[in-house]
Amino acid sequence: MKVSTRGDYGVRALVELAHHYGEGPLQSSEIAARQGIPEAYLDQLLMMLRRAGLVRSIRGPQGGHMLAREPRELRLSEVLLALEGNLSPIDCLGEDSPCTRSGGCPQRYVWEEVREATVQVLERTTIGDIAARERKPDVSRYYI
Repeated sequence: MKVSTRGDYGVRALVELAHHYGEGPLQSSEIAARQGIPEAYLDQLLMMLRRAGLVRSIRGPQGGHMLAREPRELRLSEVLLALEGNLSPIDCLGEDSPCTRSGGCPQRYVWEEVREATVQVLERTTIGDIAARERKPDVSRYYI
């Protein structure tokens, strides 16, 4: 599976919202500035995330965006599925497969295992997990 800019930026936006969970809404401009995401593109991503039920938006001067659920309840799998649409490493695993050999392809089992392993990691990883890692200082690096 290759994560596009859409998936990367969407996860970054959700992590930013996770850092401010329970503090009220964040405006798009704040999220964009803190995460280095073009604001117009971020607005499109937030709309997709809102449609998927992962983000809530409030209009008005005091409005903005917030997570629809607690960060530890938002699985990375559902975020990437909402943004990317498919978690398969190769198109032939989809239901609308363009592959005519899908039933007799000797590679298929390998790609199915890759997909299953990927899904397992994405299912057990939450936006809260990623936000917590970002908060912890990297003690493995030493600077003078």
